[in-house]
Amino acid sequence: MSELICEIKEDIARIVLNRPERLNAFDEKLANLWKETNQRIASDSSVKAVVLSGNGPSFCAGGDVKGMSQLPDGREVTRLARIIHEGTIALITSDKPVVAAVHGANAGGGLGIMLAADYVIADPKSRFAGKYSAIGLTPDLGVSTLVARVVGQTRAFKLLLKEDFIDATTALDWGLISEISDNSLEEAQKLATEWSKNAFAFGQAKRLVRAGFYRSQADSFSDEAETIGKSFDTDAAKMRIGAFIR
Repeated sequence: MSELICEIKEDIARIVLNRPERLNAFDEKLANLWKETNQRIASDSSVKAVVLSGNGPSFCAGGDVKGMSQLPDGREVTRLARIIHEGTIALITSDKPVVAAVHGANAGGGLGIMLAADYVIADPKSRFAGKYSAIGLTPDLGVSTLVARVVGQTRAFKLLLKEDFIDATTALDWGLISEISDNSLEEAQKLATEWSKNAFAFGQAKRLVRAGFYRSQADSFSDEAETIGKSFDTDAAKMRIGAFIR
């Protein structure tokens, strides 16, 4: 069976990491599937929202350390990281809102994969840690920027410079995740369905927020002005504005 499953149904793409025996840790095969799938979804106008999850006991343990240990040198590690990065960037910069349903112990690059999503729903028993220092490595898969962006520098250092796991309640308090649910995958699917009903507004809101971190305030303001005008002309906006003013 494929290490990554992607199904598109009723305008929603569901991406499932599927290496349960390795806690969905990324090897070269999964890295390439991640890149190819996300680039395809990003360019598919029929996809209105994305649900990201993982099979097995954990959502994602980051990179496959056992497989990595067999690589000849650091250049190969860099090459592999860049493949995964391309897949993550495709998802982040797309206009598809992404919700992740996470569970189990999530560590290292798994945090970066998780934060490729715009909204994270975690099982109450989920745990999160950096763990790079435990194997003498440095952050990858966007962890050094994405984690700091959502939790702040001080808490990012606490995750990356200590090896302790934090629980779901702490992760929620820090802003690392968006909510906690006993039925995280079910709730994620419901949320994606709601997004798909007003795809332009939700998708562009996601795009505007993500893009704002990489450009000037003036450019963001200009983009906002252009985009709200376009959204005003959509059928969804006309219907909702009409209902609002009645």
